[in-house]
Amino acid sequence: MSDLDDGARAWIDLVVAGSPVAKALGVEVVAAEVDRVRVRVPYDDGLTTVPETVHGGVIATLIDIAGAASSASGLTAGDGATGGATSHLSVTYLAPARGDLEAVATVVHRSRSMSQSDVAVRAVGGDLVAVGQVTSRVFH
Repeated sequence: MSDLDDGARAWIDLVVAGSPVAKALGVEVVAAEVDRVRVRVPYDDGLTTVPETVHGGVIATLIDIAGAASSASGLTAGDGATGGATSHLSVTYLAPARGDLEAVATVVHRSRSMSQSDVAVRAVGGDLVAVGQVTSRVFH
């Protein structure tokens, strides 16, 4: 991770990617910079609905985690952030999701207490499988 304040790095690593749900899904932070984060979830048969197709709830959760991470990417150690929450999540499924998935979340608007991120989820081969939007609140 580069160009991140130590406070942002801690939030992404400990609070977002280190959350129990992210750990259960095997979420990995692939890359992070201010206002842009890429996360990955490895394929597992336990995450499917039908053979080889990842469940839509896993995709929605990946979008939520990526959006939260991109929101956290703009924090600094001096912000005094005490927590955060998703206040809005939308998901559009575009194609069956097969194999490992990567989500790229980009902040399109940020204020002190809220951010809006656009998220694209692709199969590692490059196929776009879903897009989403995440509005995140930051508590001070």
